[in-house]
Amino acid sequence: MMPDEILIFAEHAGGKLTRAAWEAVSAGQQLARDLALPASACIVGHVGAEGLAPLPAELASADLREVLALDSPQLAEYTAEGTARALGETIRARQPRFVVFSHTYQVRDFAPKLAASLGCGLISDCLGYRNEGNRVIFVRQVFQGKFSADVEFAGPSPWLVSFQAGAFRRDAVRRGASPAKVTAAAVALDAAAIRVKPGERFREAKQAVDLSQAEIIVAVGRGIKALEHLELAKKLAEALGGELGASRPICDSGWLPMDRQIGSSGQTVAPKLYVALGISGAIQHQVGMRGSKTVLAINKDKEAPIFEVATYGVASDLFEIVPGLIEAIKKAKGS
Repeated sequence: MMPDEILIFAEHAGGKLTRAAWEAVSAGQQLARDLALPASACIVGHVGAEGLAPLPAELASADLREVLALDSPQLAEYTAEGTARALGETIRARQPRFVVFSHTYQVRDFAPKLAASLGCGLISDCLGYRNEGNRVIFVRQVFQGKFSADVEFAGPSPWLVSFQAGAFRRDAVRRGASPAKVTAAAVALDAAAIRVKPGERFREAKQAVDLSQAEIIVAVGRGIKALEHLELAKKLAEALGGELGASRPICDSGWLPMDRQIGSSGQTVAPKLYVALGISGAIQHQVGMRGSKTVLAINKDKEAPIFEVATYGVASDLFEIVPGLIEAIKKAKGS
């Protein structure tokens, strides 16, 4: 049996390690430091798949004991069944204390199945944790973010935990003085045992965007007042080199597609910069953006809840502020 450790699941897509992978590494490294345990990472796929071969070495740049590359032709395309079986075999062999994930759509798909197959606990969508002696207490939101709950694991490890996007930052990943050991591990998977076959990747529309990967987001709320005023927000997003997002009322009105919605019923984002234009900041919206590193809120209502989570707040009419802001950004860029 391997020594006690923290095992980190590193997600990849399109031949690249995702932002969520590095956030999981950051979370796993922090947990490992607090518990005085080594941390290792695990990547699942098939080396013959396009773009996958370099990823374990890229992951090994982090301060980790080992990077496991679980390989099988049956893992070339993601399926919940294949991923759960491959990870389950590894977890049974290594017996880590914690297995750390980012709370992505993919993890939501396979992690419950993995936990059930292992007969172990899963605490999902955590904001963070605290270490109280030998007790690790995880904090997660309940009732759409209105309250926070302290949750502990019962029963023997291994324990599975996923963290909300932005709960740990990828720029906090510690790099190793030398590359971590990379271990290729062939996984024997019976093709017949994987009953679900992947189809075409679902996208609501050709222009659908994954805002969780965006570094800069300009989001609009009801304060934008009219559909034609969206052009102002688009110009700001373009000047900043960012993506356009929205609160639920904007998407419900059909002014922007649903893939642009941020909040408890939309996407969860954690950009470096989040600009909130005319967004009141109800708790349902805050749930989706509170992991943002810097928040600039512009709203003429100085009592708007968005100011409670804003790094910088401007209590003024956005139609007076934004045009000047766009010009200042363009001037600073020399355009």
